[in-house]
Amino acid sequence: MPIPNYPNGPNPKAIVYKAGHYDGKREMAMDQFKEWIKQFDVDKDGRISRDELKEAIRSTRAWFPGWKANRGVKAADANGDGFIDDSEITALMEFAEKNLSIKIMP
Repeated sequence: MPIPNYPNGPNPKAIVYKAGHYDGKREMAMDQFKEWIKQFDVDKDGRISRDELKEAIRSTRAWFPGWKANRGVKAADANGDGFIDDSEITALMEFAEKNLSIKIMP
């Protein structure tokens, strides 16, 4: 699947489908997922807010990014502060595998 074109070239934050995978899931290593999600931490506070997660989900071209962001924060936010920090990233990865068609590789 081609990378979507944007006025200034390809979207550098987009997840690219790997050739040869027919299950429709995008694959990335855990470290790649962490680096990818950190791109959306626009205020650089080390946490992912609901709005930042919404933009990350939107970059995957998934439907209903706002709704999925709400569900993602609820699923991953163990301490209930409304943000996803480094200690909660594993839960976010599990959410992404189940709900965003992303396969996390060890």
